[in-house]
Amino acid sequence: MKNNVFNTALIFEGGGMRGSYTAGVVNTLLENEIYFDYIAGISAGSSHSVNYMSRDTVRAKSAFVELVQDPNFGGWRYFFKGEGYFRSEYLYEQTPLPSARFPFDFQTFMNNPATLRIGAFERETGELHYYSKADVQTLQDLMKIVRASSSLPLFMPPTMLNEHVYVDGGLAGGIALDVAKRDGYEKFFVVLTREKGYRKTPMRFTAVMRTLYRKYPAMVEAMMKRHDVYNRTLEELEDLERDGKAYLFYPDHMPISNREINFYKLEDSYKRGYEKAQREVDEWRRFLL
Repeated sequence: MKNNVFNTALIFEGGGMRGSYTAGVVNTLLENEIYFDYIAGISAGSSHSVNYMSRDTVRAKSAFVELVQDPNFGGWRYFFKGEGYFRSEYLYEQTPLPSARFPFDFQTFMNNPATLRIGAFERETGELHYYSKADVQTLQDLMKIVRASSSLPLFMPPTMLNEHVYVDGGLAGGIALDVAKRDGYEKFFVVLTREKGYRKTPMRFTAVMRTLYRKYPAMVEAMMKRHDVYNRTLEELEDLERDGKAYLFYPDHMPISNREINFYKLEDSYKRGYEKAQREVDEWRRFLL
């Protein structure tokens, strides 16, 4: 396998089921054979990262659209059983298996020479840890990392990985610009899941969160600061865009929330993302030259 974009980092923002919109971007990149050699993602962005690296247009969409039609996907009855509103163990560790309905092409993923970074938030220390392909030997390794990055507090149980407990990497901001810069990149293609001009507001129900997670002060502190970190990252990206060093893909309109599970709404979200990506692909090529 070969890649053809070497001087630009591809970064996927998280956003839960808003990732259905992003899936249209993933498939437009793949259909146009735009293959980045560096990919970073957090939370739902980690799923996009690995699906993109496996070059699987079917799974890129189905993981955020058709998967909700699986009766074991989740819902309140699973939530009250302690398995999560989104059944993360089932979604990330069972559905990608070769014999399952949505198998993941692990061999193609491993053959892809691109660098991968997936961010997961360590609950006890409050540190964002980035995993890479060096941490992956098996499909189970990979999907456990993706699950760790995507374990949304309250709606999913935390994930134990390498004797550490992880929750959604979005708690540390949600956009993996920091690691791409650390790895030496100065040019960025960033796929966002909020409209242009969006800014995150401070978390509500802070007293409730402090009570629920009183054993994990570092996690609570990150929750309280998340909006500042996220907004500063957006401002930095906008500065980079003005300097010609970043291409920021925004939804024209984000029609769903991060917890949407209605198939028809997700299908519509995918279609909107795909159509906008198709309109912009020539601009992408000019930026990447």
